[in-house]
Amino acid sequence: MRSDPREFEMISPPTLTEAVRILAEQPKMWLPIAGGTDVMVQFSAGSLRSRRLLSLWNLAELRRIEVTPRELRIGAASTYSDLRRNEIVTSEFPLLARAAGWTGGIANQNRGTIGGNIVNASPAADSLPPLLVYEADLILISVRGERRVPYRNFHTAYKQMDLAPDELVKSVCLGRQFSSYAHYSRKVGTRNAQAISKVCIAAVAQMEDQTLTDIRVAFGSVAPVPIRLAETERMLQRQHLADSLIERARRSAAGETRPINDARSTARYRSAVVGNLVAEFLESLTSARGSVTLSRWNRLPASDAESEILACCGSRAWARTLAARRPISSTAELIAASEQVWNRLTESDWREAFRSHPRIGESRASQSQSLQSAAWSAREQQHAASANDAVKQTLAERNREYERRFGYIFIVCATGKTAAEMLEILERRLHNDAETEFREAAEQQRQITDIRLKRWLEE
Repeated sequence: MRSDPREFEMISPPTLTEAVRILAEQPKMWLPIAGGTDVMVQFSAGSLRSRRLLSLWNLAELRRIEVTPRELRIGAASTYSDLRRNEIVTSEFPLLARAAGWTGGIANQNRGTIGGNIVNASPAADSLPPLLVYEADLILISVRGERRVPYRNFHTAYKQMDLAPDELVKSVCLGRQFSSYAHYSRKVGTRNAQAISKVCIAAVAQMEDQTLTDIRVAFGSVAPVPIRLAETERMLQRQHLADSLIERARRSAAGETRPINDARSTARYRSAVVGNLVAEFLESLTSARGSVTLSRWNRLPASDAESEILACCGSRAWARTLAARRPISSTAELIAASEQVWNRLTESDWREAFRSHPRIGESRASQSQSLQSAAWSAREQQHAASANDAVKQTLAERNREYERRFGYIFIVCATGKTAAEMLEILERRLHNDAETEFREAAEQQRQITDIRLKRWLEE
């Protein structure tokens, strides 16, 4: 049953100083809110207990993203859209930028805030594992002043945290030492956005001569709070990566988590996925180390290097910028660099990449396609090619409807999907608004590019 708005009171203090004063004078009486995305869900369901709301949305002090040579400081009321659009976040903290793109639809990303995600304290929140691996600090503020606490110590139990009733999260601080790390994240869920994670991972690592010099691995949805895998990390530090070590890490990671059975998944499934994701991350660190393909590509002239990888994405700006990042020493580093470049491209660059693909169920792209790209497209769409005539006809009709609605072809990561599954996804995405769908298409293109880069290195 929906709540009655007449039962609620909301005030909007003009300054942060005034906001903490109100909390100090009447502790536990006011519920601070910023974007209000979680509050509105509870309000609509009739389950919002707090009747007095303190809006922080208009406080400029909480919306700043400040950069120093040593640190990035993100205001707690910065939205997910703010994070996705910030150049330093996308280039140096790509796991956080990617998580911001996974959190709800575009409307939620325009309103939802990093501080709200932290204090909502959901163990399934997509943005919290990146904060753990980047070893974030939180600045908390009250009338008593400010205090800085490591984020890893902030969540003490399910929905409990080191935050006094009169305190607010003012900002999130990230040290700028991760540009040379390999970055890895995955969200296992019904879909990447607008779905709660069954399991999500964020991980970073540094390698030197096949030896892990640093590694940090965090998970969400597998314990009462987001967690770092401390035991597994200790086991891997300063170790030479080999198949036997990866298998030990798989077992160790699964044993460190405390998943539950719920409506989204089972504890057994989550434990297995945790082990598999850790193994996949470690394998990505080694698979291209010393690879003939990558070593040769690093030595190519810039124009040749751009031409060779263009088939993996289709955007010339992406290929040119990624080639300029060389030398690149591993699969994980290549994927991370690719995603950083992709996130910073323009809309026209993304559309160019879209045009490099054939329509689902067809064999030729609207723009010239290399032989390699055409071969990959055929492999990716092999299930669509073998579909029955009725499904193919429906796909063709929905493709045309999609293009009339959005102005570009339907992009989906087709690898492993049946024609029926792709048609179901297409039907669902036809209901998106234009901005949400463009972001979804860009995310699907990112996934396709990741897969193709790995194939390019292996072939």
